Parts: sequence; structure tokens; C-alpha cells
Amino acid sequence: MHRHTAAVALVPDLMDRSRIAGAASRAGVALEFAADAAALATRCAVGEAPPLAVVDLSRPGALDAFRRLPDEVDAVGFAPHVDDDVLTAAAAGAAAGRRQVLPRSRFFRRLPEILSGSAAASDGSEADA
Repeated sequence: MHRHTAAVALVPDLMDRSRIAGAASRAGVALEFAADAAALATRCAVGEAPPLAVVDLSRPGALDAFRRLPDEVDAVGFAPHVDDDVLTAAAAGAAAGRRQVLPRSRFFRRLPEILSGSAAASDGSEADA
């Protein structure tokens, strides 16, 4: 992943939104929130996409939206560690080097690295823990 200047997030939970917005502000990343999976798909249309998409995979339609993101978009999906089926399914469909799938706790721990683009792609599809 590279340094990000803009991101779009499909994250309905207000507490999670607040944490992500604060981290994005500190990192100098322009952030917008998509209202639903359809809005995320529209915002990430080829040629119009921000460099980073963040997706709460535990929400209805989010897994399909994550899988359909254009290859040129760096994408990070997260879900509670107990949603092993969701994490595994997202990791199985992740494009090499452009997708990361993380348990929710690890996502928030690594959020500053993710936004700055310093999160190692080799740490990518981490569906454990």
C-alpha cells in the first residue's frame, strides 16, 4: 500500500465512524462515508475511486461490496473476530497486495498505519485472532 490522501468508508456504526474520522484527520486523509453498499460501489467506480476503501464487513451487503471494489483501490475490511466465516470469505476473495482483511481489534490498532499506507501488504489477509 502507498500513502493515502483520500478514503471512503462503509462503516455505519457511529462510534467506529468517530474513531476512523479522528485517525483520518490526524493522518491528513480526506475521508467520506458511504451510506450503504450501493453508495460505496458508486463512489469507487473505475476512474473515480479514492485510493483507499474501508469496509465494515459485518454489515449487510458489505462483503459483496468489498469483493466488487476495483483492483486499483486499496481496501481494508474488518469484522469482529467471532465472525470467522465473514473474515475467511473476505480473505479468500482478496486481490493479492491490494486487500487486507483484519479482525476489528487489529484494524483499529493498525488504523494509523493503514491510513498512512505503511501497513505491510504481506500482513494482508489476516483472518485470525
